Amino acid sequence: MTADSAFLAHLKEDRRLVVLRLLKEAGGSANDSILEVGLQQLGHRRGLTREVVRTELEWLKERRLVTLEMFKDTVMVASITARGASVADGHEKVEGVKVPSIF
Repeated sequence: MTADSAFLAHLKEDRRLVVLRLLKEAGGSANDSILEVGLQQLGHRRGLTREVVRTELEWLKERRLVTLEMFKDTVMVASITARGASVADGHEKVEGVKVPSIF
């Protein structure tokens, strides 16, 4: 694995953890637009688009960390599951999601 690909893998893992944490902070659910803004504010700007956010949400859904609903075929709404909250808190590990630091 090259340094570039290792960094990109780390970026994805961190982005997925941040999405889970944003959902927790938002009371359990948020739409893709809100999550995109939250990710940008937390430093995830490199290559971030709405499509990237949706791809990450689908990835999280496949692992039962979130559920997804479409509103009028234009807005994707994500809701964190109990398993997703457990991963966000560091109680459970899922390969591909960064383990939260203790700080």
